[in-house]
Amino acid sequence: MRDFRPARVTNGNGNTASQARWGSPLRVVGAVVAITGGFMLTPASVAAIYGETAVMEALLLAAAITATIGGALWWHLRDHRNLSTVQAFGAVGLSWFAMSAFGSLPYLLTGSIPSVTDAFFESASGFTATGSSVVADPATLTHGVLFWRALTHWLGGMGVIVLAVSLLPLLGVGAVMLAKAESPGPDPERVTPRFSETAKRLWLLYAGFTLAQTVLLAVGDMNLFDSIAHSFATISGGGFSTSAKSIGGFSAYSQWVVVTFMIIGGTSFALHYRGLRQPRNYVRNSEFRLFIFILVLAAAAVVLGTWSATSHLRIRDAVFTVTSIITTTGFATADFGVWIPTLQVILLGLMFIGAMAGSTSGSVKVFRIDILWSSGRARLRRVLHPRGVFVARVGGKPISDDLARSIRVFVVLYLLIFMTGTALLGAISSMIKADMDVVSTASAVAASLGNIGPGLGSVGPTFTYAAIPNPGKWLLSVVMIIGRLEILPVLLLARPEFWHNR
Repeated sequence: MRDFRPARVTNGNGNTASQARWGSPLRVVGAVVAITGGFMLTPASVAAIYGETAVMEALLLAAAITATIGGALWWHLRDHRNLSTVQAFGAVGLSWFAMSAFGSLPYLLTGSIPSVTDAFFESASGFTATGSSVVADPATLTHGVLFWRALTHWLGGMGVIVLAVSLLPLLGVGAVMLAKAESPGPDPERVTPRFSETAKRLWLLYAGFTLAQTVLLAVGDMNLFDSIAHSFATISGGGFSTSAKSIGGFSAYSQWVVVTFMIIGGTSFALHYRGLRQPRNYVRNSEFRLFIFILVLAAAAVVLGTWSATSHLRIRDAVFTVTSIITTTGFATADFGVWIPTLQVILLGLMFIGAMAGSTSGSVKVFRIDILWSSGRARLRRVLHPRGVFVARVGGKPISDDLARSIRVFVVLYLLIFMTGTALLGAISSMIKADMDVVSTASAVAASLGNIGPGLGSVGPTFTYAAIPNPGKWLLSVVMIIGRLEILPVLLLARPEFWHNR
């Protein structure tokens, strides 16, 4: 039997093999934690502007603790540069758990969410841009805490690792592997030869869209603070609102602006980079066409369904809800939990589709659905015509067997995690005698894994996740991070070989 125990072998610098193995991943974790601490200064400044002195002091303390620990870890391990592929994926998984843990400090130190479980849940939900919340009425939170809550969305939407790559040249070694482990979809697409430059340009584009939405919302019925908070939550695919009524508490103009930017956030940012220079690139992209087709088809079905059930045309609510679900944003203008079962099934299906790869949305992604459909159709034609040669294509390009196989594995793993999570949450609910039916349980896991936010039943758009037992919240927090990192980096942490081998 193979011995996985780490040997006490020293390298040229006098470090043990175990230290050498963990130096590079923990260095990345330290950098990410330090950056997270630095960004905590922003909500502290907001608290100062609004005269929230006690909140400001608590946020400054949270920033100091986070930045000091992260900076010390990064500095102590500064000589470790090289990252293997396994180390890169492990570093990203560890970074997101560490970031969520330290991100809970602003809630705990300000007393806005005094429970460690609830604070971690809210933090993980924010960074993963899920939008599930334990806060019944966000208006009861201070401006400083609300801003931190929104900022976690914005940082997690594009990716904190990608931000670190763009800000810290010292992370250049292994930068592409780090981004690959964090980015939703296939390998991160480059728009420049150097990935660090690509990261900078995509983040600038991300910030530009955020600024544009903020201006458009500010000229409507939102004040500047609400405009910024909702822009952070929209472009990131997050869904945290400053109002208990979500976007339903604002005007039709604001809702249509949010719809527009949810679609922008659900579109590949690499495609935006090319499309803004040459708009025809949008039309030429087969994944974008399929994304819009599914969105329009589902919206039309929901319009007809609500009209047949109520005899009222609810076009805005239908378009908003479908866009919010498929882009995994999680905002709401209507309580779709009381819609007829057929419409709820449509929305549940959209939870498993998601928007484009390379966007800020979660779930399976349209490109995987397209490839599964194309490869399945080619396979069926081969069965019907054994002598024929049929090649699966997407966008006119042939699909390699390796790509099709990897996507099938991903979808199977995704469904297994969904089923396992549902079974575990159901068991937790039964043991603690919590009042959760199967619809609520399954949709809570689906919404967490897809980074959507609201589900159905007792976790619908008019409810929160506060009533879920604490073990269930920890389970869903892990599921959120698994969904945000698209499974592999987190599953890797569960393998004994990862902890004991180089």
